Amino acid sequence: MTPEERAERSAQAMWADDRASKWLGARIDQIGPGRAVMSMQIQDHHLNGHGICHGGYIFTLADSAFAFACNSHNNLVVAQENTITFLAPGQGGERLTATATEVSLTGRTGVYDVVVTGEDGRKVALFRGLSRQVSGQHFQEDET
Repeated sequence: MTPEERAERSAQAMWADDRASKWLGARIDQIGPGRAVMSMQIQDHHLNGHGICHGGYIFTLADSAFAFACNSHNNLVVAQENTITFLAPGQGGERLTATATEVSLTGRTGVYDVVVTGEDGRKVALFRGLSRQVSGQHFQEDET
């Protein structure tokens, strides 16, 4: 099995039970080893009292992309620590895209950066996630 096939199968297994990302309105646009791109259309229920996308939804999109990237090696992985810096508001009606990239994977610990961009390419947020591998796999791989 290639690393790309492993990432795709891991994403399919996770997506099947990922009610939070589905409720958010997110979709997986790309998946690969240590990498995931997810997006969501900002709808009226995502807007805060300032008429812009609530930061919690932007965080959730970034966190979901982080989760799919760090789980792409067919190991069960959870978040250990996350931080986000908001740079620009998300506007109602636009599609936000979160691109997660593996920076480091050593033993059971990973570091991932996620850039959230607006439709015009501006950076909306920068997210860094630290991951920790736990026991288990998303699917059984052949030993051959």
